[in-house]
Amino acid sequence: MAADPVTSERRSEWPLVLSGLVAITGLVVLTFYDWRNGGLIFAGGVLLAALLRAGLSDSAAGLLRVRGRMFDILLLLGVGAAIGILSLIIPN
Repeated sequence: MAADPVTSERRSEWPLVLSGLVAITGLVVLTFYDWRNGGLIFAGGVLLAALLRAGLSDSAAGLLRVRGRMFDILLLLGVGAAIGILSLIIPN
């Protein structure tokens, strides 16, 4: 018996959902509590997406797979690092 394609597609999107939840948590912290910690948590969500893209196969990465593997990883690492560094160096 073959697996249901809709169910298998949903299961392959867990990397995007996981990194998205971390990023949304960062946005909530940024909005209601401390902007610096929220920015760092958001950057952590983007860096988590980069690590998941690097560690998972193309089929398991789901919607984290946009372009080539190296392009995706470098872009996510660059954006995550930039957000993290900006969160640390901007004065109160």
